[in-house]
Amino acid sequence: MKVSIITTTYNSAATITDTIVSVQKQTYPDIEHIIIDGASKDATLEIAKALDHKGPVISEKDNGIYDAMNKGIQNVTGDIIGILNSDDFYADETVIANVVERFKETGCDAVYGDLVYVDGADTTKVTRRWIAGKYKRKNFLYGWMPPHPTFFVRKEVYDKYGFFNLQLVSAADYELLLRFLYKHAISAAYVPQVLVHMRTGGMSNQSVNNRLRANREDRKAWTLNLLKPRWYTLFLKPLRKVSQFFFR
Repeated sequence: MKVSIITTTYNSAATITDTIVSVQKQTYPDIEHIIIDGASKDATLEIAKALDHKGPVISEKDNGIYDAMNKGIQNVTGDIIGILNSDDFYADETVIANVVERFKETGCDAVYGDLVYVDGADTTKVTRRWIAGKYKRKNFLYGWMPPHPTFFVRKEVYDKYGFFNLQLVSAADYELLLRFLYKHAISAAYVPQVLVHMRTGGMSNQSVNNRLRANREDRKAWTLNLLKPRWYTLFLKPLRKVSQFFFR
């Protein structure tokens, strides 16, 4: 299996070295690493060249990170796609080999694992752990999702069920996971190990307002897929029935 890894960048000079090197160190032999750059004004592309990055590089203006990811998906040639952000890096050199082995063992559509958040200045300092646990489709009803940077999926799933929805600003990754795993019930397998280190300070967590917007977009993700989350079933739906009885 050929694995395509997509990294989107924009003025990522401060962090891109760790990302590229973590891919280059992987023991799995058949990896394509494609960089989709939003016309960076810093030294991002020069650093990639200096590191002898051999994968495709596309640098042009885009409409945000999810538009860049979609562009990457359209240009990859691999059987399996993973997305590694420009401030993230793989936990060790066996990550891709272990992911591919899990695909082969299970014949599943997607594989995911655990993630740790690390301090932006000192990446050896773990600030939080995201232990995803074994996959159960119903867990989406209780707010569960796998860490998107650890999510690897067959390209044919994107071809069949679509790319990132650009109607969403900060929750398009959640909507895509919801659409793939819950709505269309693709098969997924868990690798019980840390696959990715993520620096703190992601887009949806940078401020209270951003977090509130992300929560609103999470709810919108269900609406876009004509689904209703667990909080609707347990609370809002019965409340609406009561109000309709008294005020009809």
